Amino acid sequence: MKRIVLCADDYGLAPGVSQAIRELIALGRLNATSAMTVFPDLAEEAKRLAVTPSPAPVQIGLHVTLSGGFKPLVSAPMPTRDGMLPPMAVLYSPLSRFRIVRAAVAAEVEAQIEAFKRAFGRAPDYIDGHHHVQLLPGVRKPLLETVAKLAPKAWVRQCAPLQKSKLLRADNKTRLIGALSIAFAKLAGRHGIKTNPSFSGAYNYGGTDSFAGLFARFVAEITDGGVIMCHPGHIDDVLRSRDILIERRQEEYSLLASEQFHVAMKEAGATLAGEAGTS
Repeated sequence: MKRIVLCADDYGLAPGVSQAIRELIALGRLNATSAMTVFPDLAEEAKRLAVTPSPAPVQIGLHVTLSGGFKPLVSAPMPTRDGMLPPMAVLYSPLSRFRIVRAAVAAEVEAQIEAFKRAFGRAPDYIDGHHHVQLLPGVRKPLLETVAKLAPKAWVRQCAPLQKSKLLRADNKTRLIGALSIAFAKLAGRHGIKTNPSFSGAYNYGGTDSFAGLFARFVAEITDGGVIMCHPGHIDDVLRSRDILIERRQEEYSLLASEQFHVAMKEAGATLAGEAGTS
């Protein structure tokens, strides 16, 4: 059996998202979740997660948030008119690498790590990024330096498959984050920080492919020790006010909570076990 990490991103984004993730943890359908620390109800959501029963150990990571229009804890990664975190499209712009202030990135990442420690009483097991911001050229160096200083035992998420040649046949989104991950993983290694050996779970949220089919493919293609990301959630008004990924979250939750989850895992010879960050 290949051991995989199935990680639900965006814990803390909205009450419905957090509740859905806790329900799936209790069902044994997740063994990792990434928490956002930029919202005021972090402490309450952390307490709810801490008492959620689980049939197996669950890793809790920090979902570094440097985009999305939210209020930063201390500083946005680049100057914005309203002082809020920039939209994803702005942060991913080719010109952003000249506008990103590395000292501001380091300060915000440090603040988010410290907020995680206060809420959960310990350092995060791993660190990834909202909209995969950890991979960006202007972000990765100050982020990894801060992780090495404040959470040296944490692994960080890279988003490429084990066989990089597969990126040539991938969709544009997967190819982009996969290509960015090559330099990110090398830099992480130079800082003595572990990364996951393989990754899957990216898809076009505006597409028509059913998540059932997508999930079966993700589990089939992931390798031992790899990470699959997902975004389950129950829809509520807070989610609608904070994100554009809405209906797909409910679809993902329904699949993960169903018997189709077990079918896909069995057919792929996969189990939720082990720990990423072994490369």
